[in-house]
Amino acid sequence: MEKSNPKLKNYFLYLFGIALAALVLIMLFSKNPSSTTAPDESGQPSPETSGQYPAPPVNSLKADGKYQAVIATDEGEITVDLFSEETPVTVNNFVFLSREGFYDGTIFHRVIADFMIQGGDPNGDGSGGPGYIFNDEKITLDYERGMVAMANRGPNTNGSQFFIMHKDYELPKDYVIFGQVTKGMETVDKIATVETTDTGSGEKSTPVAPVKVNKVTITES
Repeated sequence: MEKSNPKLKNYFLYLFGIALAALVLIMLFSKNPSSTTAPDESGQPSPETSGQYPAPPVNSLKADGKYQAVIATDEGEITVDLFSEETPVTVNNFVFLSREGFYDGTIFHRVIADFMIQGGDPNGDGSGGPGYIFNDEKITLDYERGMVAMANRGPNTNGSQFFIMHKDYELPKDYVIFGQVTKGMETVDKIATVETTDTGSGEKSTPVAPVKVNKVTITES
């Protein structure tokens, strides 16, 4: 009978030890799911959500075009002349979202009489947007009755939410003014004076029966 080779035996034990250690390491690391992602700190919905977009729209405005929006609501229509020459990026964004039907079915979720009415949020609570943000443009006008401006969360965080001034109001020039109501201020008055409640924020601005935007129609000339 042949004697076993102790060196060969030790070699096989060494290989077995390495294989066992590798198996243990694989099992340990497999306990951490690879799908885990960091929380979204922007407050914006995921771009993969229905009705969301990965980036701001490419400019599609005509160089010398005049643009107007008609916002059809439950309380009537609001006609807005858009300042495409002064704020082309913001107007292009509003035109794009309107033509996409993004605003259809949204509500005026924040209403403060003698100040403004705010809408454009697909979530209906002030937290939503189109899935992207874009930079501010120069602000030269004042926040007077009928002016239309972008709501934001700080500098260069414009998305889809906008507000219409109910009365003249002194605000810091932090909100890009991109249009003016030329017809339908009586509709703005109706929306601004609906019954509101405080949902816990300390501000009585949440409509009990929110006014809905049925459709935004864009015309160009």
